Amino acid sequence: MFFTWLKKYMPRGLYGRAALILLVPVVVIQLVVMVTFSQRYFEDITRQLMRGVVAELNLYVAAVEGIPEGQIAPALAELDARLEFASGFGTLDPVADARPWYDISSRVIAAVLRTGIEGVEGVDVLTQPTVVHLSILTDAGRLDVRLPRRRASASNPHQLMVWTLFTGVVMTLIAAVFLRNQLRPIRQLARAAESFGRGEIRPYRLAGAVEVRSAGAAFLNMRARIERQIEQRTLMLSGVSHDLRTPLTRIRLGLAMLDVPPEDAKDITDMQSDLDEMERLIDAFLAFARSDTLEEPVRLDLCALVVAAKAKAERAGGQVSLGEMPDHEVWLTARPEALARALDNLVSNALRYGNRTQLSLRLFERAVVLSVEDDGPGIEASARERALQPFVRLDAARNQNRGSGVGLGLAIALDVARRHGGTLRLGVSETLGGLKADLVLAR
Repeated sequence: MFFTWLKKYMPRGLYGRAALILLVPVVVIQLVVMVTFSQRYFEDITRQLMRGVVAELNLYVAAVEGIPEGQIAPALAELDARLEFASGFGTLDPVADARPWYDISSRVIAAVLRTGIEGVEGVDVLTQPTVVHLSILTDAGRLDVRLPRRRASASNPHQLMVWTLFTGVVMTLIAAVFLRNQLRPIRQLARAAESFGRGEIRPYRLAGAVEVRSAGAAFLNMRARIERQIEQRTLMLSGVSHDLRTPLTRIRLGLAMLDVPPEDAKDITDMQSDLDEMERLIDAFLAFARSDTLEEPVRLDLCALVVAAKAKAERAGGQVSLGEMPDHEVWLTARPEALARALDNLVSNALRYGNRTQLSLRLFERAVVLSVEDDGPGIEASARERALQPFVRLDAARNQNRGSGVGLGLAIALDVARRHGGTLRLGVSETLGGLKADLVLAR
């Protein structure tokens, strides 16, 4: 359960996770060093230095208690000159305890002074950070002593923490640069794979660690095999098209040269219609199998593409209108002939099964949606997935009074959309009430 909660706050990208894996141990090590090692190290040094300070202060106390009253001041002055202390004796106010909360060694100083010297009233290391001020109540009176802080603890104890933190930051930045360089080939491989999924051939060069090079080599071999397979399939289908068209043309020519009586002319006409239907089937099958795989992607304006599709449909006698359209040009890297064919197929289907058709273009952050809507009977939700399959004709779902087609229009549009990193969605038109086909393209 804890890891499930933690996943929501973990970075999504590989670079973020790798940086987190790098930073967490560094930060933990620095905390351990600064909190445990530094604390114990400075405490030990402070205790060692305080042993000498305690011995000297006990000498002060002995001098105050063993020297006659009139000779105390000269004796303390001589001791101050030798030990670099500043002391006073007499009617002085007692010193109150005062130290910063973050000062580790000051706590040790106060504890050692109270343990080693009897009569310590208070220790002040806050008023003057470089001076340890304390008062001792002796049998002869109150002794006020000021001694340099460097005599009681290590000087500049924060230097270790500063250098540790500075070194950790510098090494983390260097490691982040190297990590970014190691992740760059992975990003390039991901972009090349994504572009190939959209039908683009992005240059990719093997680089990075051995594992990344192995993955990149596997991708290049896969891409080469797929390209050879597509090229071979296209050449084979071109040959099949040529072989099939030759006998069809010969049959058509033979039918035209037949001298038949008028009562048999209808049979000849029916046979010619069958030949036309066969040619349409062959053209549709080849268009679906080819899908313009050999066409190079170029930069094109989708608004102009939609307007051209509308004009082409109107020339064929269709009633087509424009719906939602952006007020500026929309440029996208795509295959223009394949995209135009997919849009024409959707418009032809809409005009075949409806009376009115509407085209629209919508922009999103990562996608562009070309919508074709009609006022026909539409397709039931349960049959939409099957309608996208090749050679499927939903006779019960769509009107057949204007020609049934060969069941490849939606399949070709879906194939083109997938080659551009998108998909084809079927739904219900809120404007016209019929079918709504959304051709989604990745930006």
